[in-house]
Amino acid sequence: MTVSAPTPAARLPADRLPSASELAARAARYAALEWLARPVWVFDIDGQCVHWANTPALAVWNAATLAELCGRDMGHDMSESVARRLAQYQSDFVLRADASFNEQWTIYPGGVPVSLNVRFSGHRLPDGRTCMLCEAEPVGAVPPESLRSVEALLHTAVMITLYDQGGAALYRNPAARAAVLSPGERLQERVGNPAAFAALSRSLDQHGVGTLTLAVRTPQGDRWHELSARRCNDAITGQEAVLVSEADISAIKHTEERANFQSLHDVLTGLPNRAHFTQRFARAIDEARAQSLEAALLLIDLDHFKDVNDTLGHAAGDELLVALSQRLRHTRHGTEVLARWGGDEFLVLLTSPRIREDLDALHERISVALAAPLLVAGTQLRVTSSIGVALYPQDGESIEILLRNADLAMYAAKQRGRNTLAYFDGHMAETVRSRTELEKELRHALEREEFEVYFQPRVDVATNRIRAVEALVRWNHPRLGMVLPAEFIPACESMGLIGALGLWVLAQAARQQVAWAAQGWDLVVSVNLSPRQFAAPGLLHDITGVLREAGVNPARMELEITESMLLGEDQHVLSVLRELSALGLTIALDDFGTGYSNLAYLQRFPIHTLKIDKTFIQDTDANRSLADLIVSLSTLMKLTAVAEGVETQEQLDWVAGRGIAQYQGYLYARPMPVQALTDWLRKHPLPR
Repeated sequence: MTVSAPTPAARLPADRLPSASELAARAARYAALEWLARPVWVFDIDGQCVHWANTPALAVWNAATLAELCGRDMGHDMSESVARRLAQYQSDFVLRADASFNEQWTIYPGGVPVSLNVRFSGHRLPDGRTCMLCEAEPVGAVPPESLRSVEALLHTAVMITLYDQGGAALYRNPAARAAVLSPGERLQERVGNPAAFAALSRSLDQHGVGTLTLAVRTPQGDRWHELSARRCNDAITGQEAVLVSEADISAIKHTEERANFQSLHDVLTGLPNRAHFTQRFARAIDEARAQSLEAALLLIDLDHFKDVNDTLGHAAGDELLVALSQRLRHTRHGTEVLARWGGDEFLVLLTSPRIREDLDALHERISVALAAPLLVAGTQLRVTSSIGVALYPQDGESIEILLRNADLAMYAAKQRGRNTLAYFDGHMAETVRSRTELEKELRHALEREEFEVYFQPRVDVATNRIRAVEALVRWNHPRLGMVLPAEFIPACESMGLIGALGLWVLAQAARQQVAWAAQGWDLVVSVNLSPRQFAAPGLLHDITGVLREAGVNPARMELEITESMLLGEDQHVLSVLRELSALGLTIALDDFGTGYSNLAYLQRFPIHTLKIDKTFIQDTDANRSLADLIVSLSTLMKLTAVAEGVETQEQLDWVAGRGIAQYQGYLYARPMPVQALTDWLRKHPLPR
């Protein structure tokens, strides 16, 4: 091992230099060793200096006096590997008083290399500290490559150990010594796993070499090592031995583990991804088949998730997905496989001897877990989900077929009003085929002028006379006849057609307002604005162009928005609404009570009309307390309250009893095409 020579300035501080009397005491203590012809010295490992040396050692170290040698700071430019090796020696001397080691060292007194064979043994100083007695002999003429190979062996980070046939360590280089918990650790203990050790032994017996990649316990913690072994002979005894080299590959192993984890898990949520789920699916189905269990594939789709992305931004959407994925984790009872399939969709595979019963319980847990309020980007959200279920094996035996059928069932759950679970049945395939056809035809419906705007009256509760009309689009399909918005608006949104369709409806409604006003019916015409339209950068430009082209009075046009549109960045939303109001338009909040906002939140926005969702109007008296609160607060805020979906006289009586100003619904009139409503207006004069 190389020990660099200290520079002339590398001296111990004055307070650490031994006094003349101390040097004399040391000389007296070791007087017997002075008679030896070979170099002998005592090295203070803690102080990193020579404690004492005989005259031959002074010559080896090129020191004029004992005081000069003892004053050298040997730790000044000592390499890390030398310091680590000395610490190993000291530890072994403490554990075993009779421990000794023989190694070849190269020292550099005065910059001149001197190679020595040194025997090291433990020695206790008068103050109780353990130091090292060094007995040296010159190596003599040694080929340079031999010296260099010894140096490489001692300084390398590769762990080299020579074991005898029984697995006891005959020699360890410094790196190997630093990697064992005990100097007496045997090869069998190093490998640990009996089966792995047996395999290594067989390979050595058959081929003379063997390799293993294994986890080992070291003083630095658990590490991954690549171990290579080969049979050889001990250079001292000539007996058979095993030379083992170990390389620490923990960094590579951890990188592989991370890469493997990332390849099988969703980066955002940490849940298993498609590839992982597909693997787990095959194993779970095999186990279910072997145990005669039933299985179910659940496709969970978050309701109205797109509104969060459109209004609060994708960062908020990601935050919501992470929070909900954690909640879904906690709904499992140990047997379910949960994965993120993509976007806002999650998959669950459930196996059970009583599948329907366990599905009901799981659905209840999911509903409860998702329903608790969440604070995302400063906004409190309540989330529901639509779930489609396909059963194994009756609805399919492969993941592809089960997934397709679960998707059909999930779409059916959406159509049933969301926040529910639907099981797959054979009729759903026909439904999706029809939906696909519908989407194809939608792309050409605008250019073929197949859409038509209907209008539904909004009526004064006190006088029962028309105050306004709401524009509602219909699709006159050449083959299917009249198609209602619920069947094609979602498709328009997903296909990106809603912007063009919404602008077309606004233009038709504005032109009709002008036409009716010219005939003496100066009605307010209300038009729905979709979230995608509201978020479009050219919204104000497009609306201004439509109003100007139609020549309509903006004060007679009203834009209806949903609560979800108010969830975006306050300043941006406020700015857009103020600019719309500055054009002279009024703003109505549609379907209020079903979304995320609250009345106090609305005070900051220029809202003029509040349309109370029909679910409150059509509910029983016992469940209308929230509607009462909405009416009371809208009165305080001077908002015009409009009851939606009034279909019976009892509902109208309740609306009138609460002081709600206006209503619309089938009780008064269904939506009508232009000519039908024009005829209606002739029979129902407007209030003055």
